[in-house]
Amino acid sequence: MSISSATPVQKWTPKSIKNGRHPTSRTRMMMLPSRASSTEFKKVSTYVAGGYEDAESFVNLRKHLEEIEKGYVTKEVNRVFYLALPPSVFVSVARNIKDYCYSTKGINRIIVEKPFGKDLESCRSLLGALKESWKEDETYRIDHYLGKEMVKNLLVLRFGNVAMNAAWDRNSIDNVQITFKEPFGTEGRGGYFDEFGIIRDILQNHLLQVLSILTMERPVSFSAEDIRDEKVKVLRSIPAIKFDETLLGQYVGANGKPGYLDDETVPKHSVCPTFAATVLWIKNPRWDGVPFILKAGKALNEAKVEIRVQFKDVTEGIFADISRNELVVRIQPSEAVYLKLNTKTPGYSFRAFPTEMDLTYKRRFTDSKIPEAYEVLILDALKGDHSNFVRDDELDVAWKTGAPPKPLPYPYGSRGPSQLDGFIERHGYKRATTA
Repeated sequence: MSISSATPVQKWTPKSIKNGRHPTSRTRMMMLPSRASSTEFKKVSTYVAGGYEDAESFVNLRKHLEEIEKGYVTKEVNRVFYLALPPSVFVSVARNIKDYCYSTKGINRIIVEKPFGKDLESCRSLLGALKESWKEDETYRIDHYLGKEMVKNLLVLRFGNVAMNAAWDRNSIDNVQITFKEPFGTEGRGGYFDEFGIIRDILQNHLLQVLSILTMERPVSFSAEDIRDEKVKVLRSIPAIKFDETLLGQYVGANGKPGYLDDETVPKHSVCPTFAATVLWIKNPRWDGVPFILKAGKALNEAKVEIRVQFKDVTEGIFADISRNELVVRIQPSEAVYLKLNTKTPGYSFRAFPTEMDLTYKRRFTDSKIPEAYEVLILDALKGDHSNFVRDDELDVAWKTGAPPKPLPYPYGSRGPSQLDGFIERHGYKRATTA
């Protein structure tokens, strides 16, 4: 075990964090990195080595923390513990922190990274074991996608715009795609990846969280519990994934790049999927009948995470073969929201032509720096705000979705398996004939 801890310049309290007076407040965290700031950070960082299950190591950590805290002006001592560790040691480390490093003079919080188990049974076991040591209001289960600017913006786009909210249901929307694409493979990390696969690593966590915010009903307030209550309601309305509505793939060597099975850290003959596309249905009055297509893959042709909402066809009559409207929210890279509309081509002809109303953040907000998702979430944890963290019952419901057939091969650097276009079109997506 290795634990690094930052010595604060001044003691933080919930009140000082909310007022933005703490050295790690949003103002400071949004500063561009510089040699001076990294040097300053190193000066207040310390390192303690030990074993995950070795009680003496945690006694040493407690002594180290107490030595740091001697410099505090007041007697109140608050501690935040971040477990960026393998899931197999979450429970033992959390228990040892509680037994040996828990502050009796202030607030304690523990941040836990995904993955939260491998299936419903292991997830419940992990949640139960953590609860033996830590209360729910002390526990922060982090999914960094909930800290991304465009994911957080979904609440404002949906509920802060009458025009948007009026068309946000099965009467106007034909299908929705949520896409995650990485242009690189496992790069020597195949042993870790093979244990979880693309479904557990991406779909089950990141994309399902995005889906829940995209489709939930309007919360009573922006408080953490009101938001998470609505997310759980919509997740409970999703039936288990069907085999015939799931397409899996595994990348093979192409374009001078190795295949997944060429990675020496991957078990021989592994059938772990590196690409997955599946369809979810939400059985409630707002969304019944609308397919939600979730796609995620490694070693694809580009880096992109986006939401694509495709609206229904215009009623036939005066227009023939006209493109559908689409709302696209690009989560990364280059954050943007754009709406695909049909307009008349300039000049004498009367022909409809698809174009875009484009809000690209780097062009519109030239003086703003968007903080990294982890910056936002760690600040939220310091402030005690659970809004963008995963509640235990969200995980319990999310694990009830799914299980996979055998993956199909696809070339490194491609868009995925060759069957992908047919799979998406079968669930209603229509490509525009002209751009």
